[in-house]
Amino acid sequence: MTTLASAPVAPLLDRLFAEADAASPLSSPAFAALSDDESQRLMRSKKDYRELYANLKEFALPVSRETGRLLYMLGRATRAQSIVEFGTSFGLSTLHLAAALRDNGGGRLITSGFEPSKIARARGNLVAGGLADLVEFREGDALRTLAVDLPEQIDLLLLDGAKSLYRDILDLAESRLRPGAVIVADNADYCPEYRDHVGSIANGYITMPFADDVELSIWLG
Repeated sequence: MTTLASAPVAPLLDRLFAEADAASPLSSPAFAALSDDESQRLMRSKKDYRELYANLKEFALPVSRETGRLLYMLGRATRAQSIVEFGTSFGLSTLHLAAALRDNGGGRLITSGFEPSKIARARGNLVAGGLADLVEFREGDALRTLAVDLPEQIDLLLLDGAKSLYRDILDLAESRLRPGAVIVADNADYCPEYRDHVGSIANGYITMPFADDVELSIWLG
């Protein structure tokens, strides 16, 4: 049995995904009051994203179950020991990544989030899953918290925070990516400059869309 498929992680994930499914952010006043154009603008903005995500602090905004399983599989397949995550939320993706580290024999996962209440909930979920010892939580603006003290070598990078910052966060981590490192970007369509960068093999990447909402890339080094 793997950590992902056994207690306490498996039942914890089932509960958290069920709770997230029952509380869709689309029904929140923060979204209901926005036109389609305004919601698109906020998702792509590098200035106003904090307002949007602060209004959604009660919602998990998780990766899909399929993407979570993908993260675990990629972590195992790459024998990852060093993972960086942009966008903690309630920690569902963090649980999948930390489970991969546990089954790889250990490692370090740095995860970031700017909403204190979400960091607290994520930390509690990692404790409940018995995986908190593998995770370093960094609270605050990721453009600052992930600009210092990154691992010498990063095996896997997950981008699942403010979509407009994907290219900026990648720039912070790029020099630490090991050859063959995997980058997973959720909803990358909201950051064309990120997709343009990883879409060019001249920049050192090979990339492809995975399912409807994930961009999967490899750093060639």
